[in-house]
Amino acid sequence: MKWNLRLAAANRGIWKASELQRMLADHGLAISAGKMSGLWSGEPASVKLDDLNIICAVLGCGVEELLIPQPGKVQRAGQQEQPAAAGQS
Repeated sequence: MKWNLRLAAANRGIWKASELQRMLADHGLAISAGKMSGLWSGEPASVKLDDLNIICAVLGCGVEELLIPQPGKVQRAGQQEQPAAAGQS
């Protein structure tokens, strides 16, 4: 899965992690600076479903905008990872 929070926020005119952090706090989701950095950078270690629900509500989006499937990165048992085709990430 590709985490797409930064683009989803930018599509709504939110350009800074601190701005989104304040908006989330206004809706009851207090996020530490370190966790917000991970969410914003595109490499969160984990995201709780309750947190995801609040993020979607604040941004006015669905999870399909935040979580982009990458089926080409899924491996079968015993299979080596294949390089992405040109134009895919």
